Amino acid sequence: MKNISWILSLLLLAFLAMPVVAQDDLMDLLDQESEEPVNYASATFKATRILNGHSIERMKEGQLDFRIHHRFGMLNSGAYNLWGLDQANIHFSLEYGVTDWLELGVGRGTYEKAFDGFAKASVLRQSTGARIMPVSVTLFSSITLTSLKWADPERTNYFASRFSYTYQALIARKFNNRFSLQLSPTMVHRNLVATELDPNDLYALGAGGRVKLTNRISINAEYYYVVKPVHDYMSVPITNPLCIGFDIETGGHVFQLIFTNSLAMIEKGFIGETTGRWDKGDIHFGFNISRAFTLKSNRTD
Repeated sequence: MKNISWILSLLLLAFLAMPVVAQDDLMDLLDQESEEPVNYASATFKATRILNGHSIERMKEGQLDFRIHHRFGMLNSGAYNLWGLDQANIHFSLEYGVTDWLELGVGRGTYEKAFDGFAKASVLRQSTGARIMPVSVTLFSSITLTSLKWADPERTNYFASRFSYTYQALIARKFNNRFSLQLSPTMVHRNLVATELDPNDLYALGAGGRVKLTNRISINAEYYYVVKPVHDYMSVPITNPLCIGFDIETGGHVFQLIFTNSLAMIEKGFIGETTGRWDKGDIHFGFNISRAFTLKSNRTD
């Protein structure tokens, strides 16, 4: 009987609590319905690259991006080389949206016959409404393998010397429908450098922006300031890379026309190994082509 009385008491308490629980659930439901929605910024940039460097944008889950990047020779090479058009440097890549916040990519380029891979993850999204976030933040990390033949095959050469690494925090804000700006704190690590005095680590701050001209065309600019090494020594003096170009959106393609003083199209190259100077006409014309394919549909019907 004692056990039965305990059970009846618990049932009575549960019955008395039901109106309170139901009332709390109803209030929560009303709060959810009246809560202001979260409005996320979209299309801060039109492509996963501003020009040379990565933007905060990623491929959506299940989408594959096939990219071809092309840079010609220097414009100041003269008529004999058709102002650089006789020379070519190319990089192609496949980039896949694993989720809506994670993108992975692999590529191969003629510059130093390099293979590269990267991961790109969104950690913050610019938003207004119920959740206010003033900027979007994407973390980027890449690894590069140079496959050039060794300059001196007679000495001891280590396979690890072929690798370099890049780490970036991409911080962007879309101010309005026409203007977006991104800052890119960067570190580049090279396992092998030319001399003992050359730094293995380089630090840089990138800045890139986009100004929309029409619904399908924008003008973009990108600049990386490379911090001088502590000992202010580089066996090959480098300059800061500057790019100016245009985005042209044509359906499933994003076509980018580019003028830059950098021949390389991977971070290790254009941040840490640019030697051309704009004031001397060391300018490369080039383009990026992007074509997206849907490999996985998110439809549930």
